[in-house]
Amino acid sequence: MKDEKQIKAAHKQKLGLSNKIFYIFNTIFWIIVMIVILYPLYLVLIASISNPDAITRGEVIWHPVEVSLRGYKAILGYSELLRSYFNSIVYTLAGVIISIVVTLSAAYTLSRPKFSGKTVFNMYFVFTMFFSGGLIPTFLVMKDIGLYNNPLIIVLMGSVTVWNLMVARTYIQTSIPHELYEAAMLDGANHFDYFFRVVLPLSKTIVAVLAVYYGVAKWNDYFTGLVYIRERSFLPLQTILREILATLQVDKSGDYILSMADSAQSMQEALKTANVAKYCIIVVSTGPVVVLYMFMQKYFEKGVMIGSLKG
Repeated sequence: MKDEKQIKAAHKQKLGLSNKIFYIFNTIFWIIVMIVILYPLYLVLIASISNPDAITRGEVIWHPVEVSLRGYKAILGYSELLRSYFNSIVYTLAGVIISIVVTLSAAYTLSRPKFSGKTVFNMYFVFTMFFSGGLIPTFLVMKDIGLYNNPLIIVLMGSVTVWNLMVARTYIQTSIPHELYEAAMLDGANHFDYFFRVVLPLSKTIVAVLAVYYGVAKWNDYFTGLVYIRERSFLPLQTILREILATLQVDKSGDYILSMADSAQSMQEALKTANVAKYCIIVVSTGPVVVLYMFMQKYFEKGVMIGSLKG
Protein backbone atom coordinates (compact mmCIF):
# COMPACT_ATOMS: atom_id res chain seq x y z
CA MET A 1 0.00 0.00 0.00
CA LYS A 2 2.82 2.31 0.94
CA ASP A 3 4.71 1.43 -2.26
CA GLU A 4 1.64 2.27 -4.34
CA LYS A 5 1.35 5.68 -2.67
CA GLN A 6 5.02 6.34 -3.28
CA ILE A 7 4.66 5.38 -6.96
CA LYS A 8 1.68 7.73 -7.36
CA ALA A 9 3.52 10.54 -5.60
CA ALA A 10 6.58 10.05 -7.84
CA HIS A 11 4.38 9.95 -10.94
CA LYS A 12 2.58 13.11 -9.85
CA GLN A 13 5.91 14.84 -9.21
CA LYS A 14 7.15 13.75 -12.65
CA LEU A 15 4.01 15.09 -14.30
CA GLY A 16 4.38 18.33 -12.38
CA LEU A 17 7.96 18.73 -13.61
CA SER A 18 6.89 17.92 -17.19
CA ASN A 19 4.10 20.51 -17.00
CA LYS A 20 6.50 23.16 -15.71
CA ILE A 21 8.94 22.46 -18.53
CA PHE A 22 6.12 22.58 -21.07
CA TYR A 23 4.79 25.89 -19.70
CA ILE A 24 8.27 27.43 -19.76
CA PHE A 25 8.95 26.46 -23.38
CA ASN A 26 5.39 27.35 -24.39
CA THR A 27 5.74 30.80 -22.82
CA ILE A 28 9.10 31.41 -24.49
CA PHE A 29 7.73 30.27 -27.85
CA TRP A 30 4.72 32.59 -27.74
CA ILE A 31 6.82 35.51 -26.56
CA ILE A 32 9.01 35.02 -29.64
CA VAL A 33 5.91 34.81 -31.87
CA MET A 34 4.54 37.99 -30.29
CA ILE A 35 7.81 39.84 -30.90
CA VAL A 36 7.91 38.66 -34.53
CA ILE A 37 4.35 39.95 -35.06
CA LEU A 38 4.59 43.22 -33.12
CA TYR A 39 8.07 44.37 -34.15
CA PRO A 40 7.16 45.22 -37.79
CA LEU A 41 4.26 47.32 -36.50
CA TYR A 42 6.53 49.04 -33.99
CA LEU A 43 9.15 49.63 -36.68
CA VAL A 44 6.59 51.31 -38.94
CA LEU A 45 5.51 53.56 -36.07
CA ILE A 46 9.02 54.71 -35.10
CA ALA A 47 10.07 55.06 -38.74
CA SER A 48 7.12 57.39 -39.39
CA ILE A 49 8.51 59.92 -36.87
CA SER A 50 12.20 59.49 -37.69
CA ASN A 51 14.50 61.45 -39.95
CA PRO A 52 14.40 60.11 -43.55
CA ASP A 53 18.21 60.06 -43.70
CA ALA A 54 18.35 57.84 -40.62
CA ILE A 55 15.84 55.46 -42.22
CA THR A 56 17.93 55.28 -45.38
CA ARG A 57 21.09 54.58 -43.37
CA GLY A 58 19.31 51.79 -41.48
CA GLU A 59 19.71 53.41 -38.08
CA VAL A 60 16.03 53.15 -37.13
CA ILE A 61 15.86 49.78 -35.39
CA TRP A 62 14.77 50.06 -31.76
CA HIS A 63 13.82 53.72 -31.27
CA PRO A 64 13.09 56.86 -33.34
CA VAL A 65 16.18 58.67 -34.62
CA GLU A 66 16.10 62.48 -34.90
CA VAL A 67 12.36 62.75 -34.36
CA SER A 68 10.67 64.49 -37.28
CA LEU A 69 7.05 64.94 -38.41
CA ARG A 70 8.09 65.57 -42.00
CA GLY A 71 6.09 62.66 -43.42
CA TYR A 72 2.93 63.54 -41.54
CA LYS A 73 3.17 67.16 -42.71
CA ALA A 74 3.48 65.93 -46.31
CA ILE A 75 0.35 63.77 -46.25
CA LEU A 76 -1.72 66.04 -43.97
CA GLY A 77 -0.94 68.93 -46.28
CA TYR A 78 -2.81 67.13 -49.03
CA SER A 79 -6.02 69.14 -49.40
CA GLU A 80 -8.36 66.18 -49.92
CA LEU A 81 -7.12 64.03 -47.05
CA LEU A 82 -9.42 65.25 -44.26
CA ARG A 83 -12.50 65.12 -46.48
CA SER A 84 -11.67 61.59 -47.61
CA TYR A 85 -11.10 60.60 -43.96
CA PHE A 86 -14.60 61.81 -43.12
CA ASN A 87 -15.97 59.99 -46.18
CA SER A 88 -14.38 56.71 -45.08
CA ILE A 89 -15.82 57.04 -41.57
CA VAL A 90 -19.32 57.57 -42.99
CA TYR A 91 -18.94 54.78 -45.54
CA THR A 92 -17.63 52.37 -42.91
CA LEU A 93 -20.32 53.09 -40.32
CA ALA A 94 -23.17 52.95 -42.85
CA GLY A 95 -21.74 49.88 -44.57
CA VAL A 96 -21.24 47.98 -41.32
CA ILE A 97 -24.81 48.68 -40.15
CA ILE A 98 -26.31 47.58 -43.48
CA SER A 99 -24.06 44.52 -43.69
CA ILE A 100 -24.89 43.36 -40.16
CA VAL A 101 -28.65 43.80 -40.66
CA VAL A 102 -28.67 41.94 -43.99
CA THR A 103 -26.28 39.21 -42.84
CA LEU A 104 -28.15 38.46 -39.60
CA SER A 105 -31.52 38.53 -41.37
CA ALA A 106 -30.33 35.99 -43.94
CA ALA A 107 -28.57 33.93 -41.26
CA TYR A 108 -31.73 33.78 -39.17
CA THR A 109 -33.78 32.62 -42.16
CA LEU A 110 -31.26 29.93 -43.10
CA SER A 111 -31.10 28.71 -39.49
CA ARG A 112 -34.81 27.85 -39.38
CA PRO A 113 -35.16 24.04 -39.46
CA LYS A 114 -38.59 24.19 -41.15
CA PHE A 115 -37.58 26.61 -43.92
CA SER A 116 -38.33 24.58 -47.06
CA GLY A 117 -36.06 26.53 -49.41
CA LYS A 118 -33.00 26.41 -47.14
CA THR A 119 -31.01 23.95 -49.27
CA VAL A 120 -31.57 25.90 -52.49
CA PHE A 121 -30.60 29.25 -50.93
CA ASN A 122 -27.56 27.71 -49.23
CA MET A 123 -26.34 26.44 -52.59
CA TYR A 124 -27.03 29.84 -54.15
CA PHE A 125 -24.97 31.66 -51.51
CA VAL A 126 -22.11 29.16 -51.61
CA PHE A 127 -22.01 29.34 -55.42
CA THR A 128 -21.20 33.07 -55.22
CA MET A 129 -18.14 32.29 -53.09
CA PHE A 130 -16.46 30.59 -56.05
CA PHE A 131 -17.93 32.30 -59.12
CA SER A 132 -18.68 35.92 -59.97
CA GLY A 133 -19.65 37.88 -63.03
CA GLY A 134 -16.26 39.58 -63.32
CA LEU A 135 -15.27 43.22 -63.19
CA ILE A 136 -16.64 44.42 -66.53
CA PRO A 137 -20.14 42.85 -66.23
CA THR A 138 -20.37 44.11 -62.64
CA PHE A 139 -19.32 47.59 -63.75
CA LEU A 140 -21.96 47.65 -66.49
CA VAL A 141 -24.68 46.51 -64.08
CA MET A 142 -23.72 49.14 -61.49
CA LYS A 143 -23.77 51.80 -64.19
CA ASP A 144 -27.17 50.72 -65.51
CA ILE A 145 -28.79 50.86 -62.06
CA GLY A 146 -27.40 54.33 -61.36
CA LEU A 147 -24.66 53.51 -58.85
CA TYR A 148 -21.73 54.68 -60.98
CA ASN A 149 -20.15 57.80 -59.47
CA ASN A 150 -22.60 57.46 -56.60
CA PRO A 151 -21.29 57.21 -52.99
CA LEU A 152 -23.89 54.52 -52.30
CA ILE A 153 -21.80 52.11 -54.36
CA ILE A 154 -19.09 52.13 -51.67
CA VAL A 155 -21.65 51.46 -48.93
CA LEU A 156 -23.55 48.73 -50.77
CA MET A 157 -20.76 46.94 -52.63
CA GLY A 158 -19.85 43.77 -50.76
CA SER A 159 -22.60 44.21 -48.18
CA VAL A 160 -22.74 40.46 -47.56
CA THR A 161 -19.81 38.09 -47.34
CA VAL A 162 -20.91 34.47 -47.59
CA TRP A 163 -18.34 33.30 -45.05
CA ASN A 164 -19.66 35.80 -42.49
CA LEU A 165 -23.20 34.69 -43.31
CA MET A 166 -22.35 31.05 -42.62
CA VAL A 167 -20.61 31.93 -39.35
CA ALA A 168 -23.65 33.94 -38.22
CA ARG A 169 -26.02 31.14 -39.22
CA THR A 170 -24.01 28.58 -37.25
CA TYR A 171 -23.92 30.90 -34.24
CA ILE A 172 -27.71 31.27 -34.22
CA GLN A 173 -28.22 27.52 -34.65
CA THR A 174 -25.84 26.53 -31.84
CA SER A 175 -26.26 29.37 -29.34
CA ILE A 176 -29.98 30.15 -29.40
CA PRO A 177 -32.15 27.14 -28.48
CA HIS A 178 -35.05 26.42 -30.79
CA GLU A 179 -37.25 26.06 -27.69
CA LEU A 180 -37.10 29.85 -27.30
CA TYR A 181 -38.79 30.17 -30.69
CA GLU A 182 -41.52 27.75 -29.68
CA ALA A 183 -42.07 29.62 -26.41
CA ALA A 184 -42.24 32.94 -28.27
CA MET A 185 -44.77 31.52 -30.74
CA LEU A 186 -46.97 30.37 -27.86
CA ASP A 187 -46.95 33.94 -26.55
CA GLY A 188 -48.20 35.19 -29.91
CA ALA A 189 -44.94 36.44 -31.38
CA ASN A 190 -44.21 36.22 -35.10
CA HIS A 191 -40.84 35.86 -36.81
CA PHE A 192 -40.19 39.62 -36.77
CA ASP A 193 -40.92 39.88 -33.04
CA TYR A 194 -38.74 36.86 -32.29
CA PHE A 195 -35.86 38.15 -34.44
CA PHE A 196 -35.76 41.68 -32.98
CA ARG A 197 -36.68 40.86 -29.37
CA VAL A 198 -34.90 37.55 -28.87
CA VAL A 199 -32.32 36.78 -31.56
CA LEU A 200 -30.66 40.21 -31.79
CA PRO A 201 -30.26 40.74 -28.02
CA LEU A 202 -28.71 37.27 -27.72
CA SER A 203 -26.37 37.81 -30.69
CA LYS A 204 -24.22 40.64 -29.36
CA THR A 205 -21.09 38.51 -29.61
CA ILE A 206 -21.51 37.64 -33.28
CA VAL A 207 -22.57 41.22 -34.02
CA ALA A 208 -19.22 42.39 -32.63
CA VAL A 209 -17.38 39.85 -34.77
CA LEU A 210 -19.26 40.91 -37.91
CA ALA A 211 -18.61 44.57 -37.08
CA VAL A 212 -14.86 43.91 -37.01
CA TYR A 213 -14.89 41.85 -40.22
CA TYR A 214 -17.03 44.25 -42.22
CA GLY A 215 -15.48 47.34 -40.66
CA VAL A 216 -11.94 46.33 -41.65
CA ALA A 217 -13.08 45.41 -45.16
CA LYS A 218 -14.94 48.69 -45.68
CA TRP A 219 -12.16 50.81 -44.21
CA ASN A 220 -9.47 49.20 -46.39
CA ASP A 221 -11.53 49.26 -49.60
CA TYR A 222 -9.79 51.48 -52.14
CA PHE A 223 -10.67 49.52 -55.29
CA THR A 224 -14.39 50.39 -55.32
CA GLY A 225 -13.64 54.11 -55.18
CA LEU A 226 -10.93 53.74 -57.80
CA VAL A 227 -13.22 52.00 -60.31
CA TYR A 228 -16.68 53.42 -59.66
CA ILE A 229 -16.13 56.96 -58.32
CA ARG A 230 -15.10 59.90 -60.51
CA GLU A 231 -16.24 62.80 -58.29
CA ARG A 232 -13.22 63.50 -56.10
CA SER A 233 -15.32 64.75 -53.20
CA PHE A 234 -16.77 61.22 -52.86
CA LEU A 235 -13.45 59.33 -52.75
CA PRO A 236 -12.62 57.31 -49.60
CA LEU A 237 -9.42 57.65 -47.61
CA GLN A 238 -7.67 54.57 -49.00
CA THR A 239 -8.04 55.75 -52.59
CA ILE A 240 -6.64 59.17 -51.69
CA LEU A 241 -3.73 57.61 -49.77
CA ARG A 242 -2.98 55.49 -52.80
CA GLU A 243 -2.81 58.65 -54.91
CA ILE A 244 -0.57 60.38 -52.38
CA LEU A 245 1.81 57.43 -52.38
CA ALA A 246 1.83 57.41 -56.18
CA THR A 247 2.45 61.16 -56.48
CA LEU A 248 5.33 60.95 -54.03
CA GLN A 249 7.20 58.67 -56.42
CA VAL A 250 9.38 59.60 -59.36
CA ASP A 251 7.70 59.38 -62.74
CA LYS A 252 9.46 58.61 -66.02
CA SER A 253 10.36 62.26 -66.67
CA GLY A 254 11.87 62.65 -63.19
CA ASP A 255 9.26 65.12 -61.93
CA TYR A 256 7.62 64.96 -58.52
CA ILE A 257 3.96 65.80 -58.86
CA LEU A 258 3.35 66.53 -55.22
CA SER A 259 6.51 68.50 -54.48
CA MET A 260 6.70 70.15 -57.93
CA ALA A 261 10.45 69.76 -57.74
CA ASP A 262 12.40 71.97 -60.15
CA SER A 263 15.99 71.17 -59.15
CA ALA A 264 18.14 68.19 -58.28
CA GLN A 265 18.27 69.25 -54.61
CA SER A 266 14.50 69.60 -54.30
CA MET A 267 14.04 66.27 -56.05
CA GLN A 268 16.35 64.66 -53.51
CA GLU A 269 14.36 66.19 -50.65
CA ALA A 270 11.13 64.99 -52.22
CA LEU A 271 12.55 61.48 -52.41
CA LYS A 272 13.37 61.60 -48.69
CA THR A 273 9.83 62.79 -47.93
CA ALA A 274 8.40 59.97 -50.02
CA ASN A 275 10.52 57.47 -48.12
CA VAL A 276 9.14 58.43 -44.70
CA ALA A 277 5.61 59.23 -45.95
CA LYS A 278 5.09 55.56 -46.80
CA TYR A 279 5.28 54.71 -43.11
CA CYS A 280 3.05 57.63 -42.15
CA ILE A 281 0.39 56.46 -44.60
CA ILE A 282 0.38 53.01 -42.96
CA VAL A 283 -0.10 54.56 -39.51
CA VAL A 284 -2.88 56.90 -40.65
CA SER A 285 -4.78 54.19 -42.52
CA THR A 286 -4.52 51.40 -39.93
CA GLY A 287 -5.03 53.42 -36.73
CA PRO A 288 -8.86 53.32 -36.66
CA VAL A 289 -8.89 49.58 -37.45
CA VAL A 290 -6.56 48.84 -34.51
CA VAL A 291 -8.77 50.91 -32.19
CA LEU A 292 -11.89 49.09 -33.42
CA TYR A 293 -10.30 45.70 -32.74
CA MET A 294 -9.20 46.76 -29.23
CA PHE A 295 -12.78 47.62 -28.30
CA MET A 296 -14.23 44.47 -29.84
CA GLN A 297 -11.53 42.03 -28.71
CA LYS A 298 -13.44 40.58 -25.75
CA TYR A 299 -16.31 39.54 -28.05
CA PHE A 300 -14.20 38.57 -31.03
CA GLU A 301 -12.62 35.33 -29.83
CA LYS A 302 -15.81 33.91 -28.35
CA GLY A 303 -17.92 34.77 -31.40
CA VAL A 304 -15.47 33.27 -33.88
CA MET A 305 -15.17 30.02 -31.90
CA ILE A 306 -18.92 29.54 -31.48
CA GLY A 307 -19.78 30.64 -35.01
CA SER A 308 -17.18 28.39 -36.60
CA LEU A 309 -18.45 25.18 -35.00
CA LYS A 310 -20.28 22.94 -37.43
CA GLY A 311 -23.98 22.78 -36.56
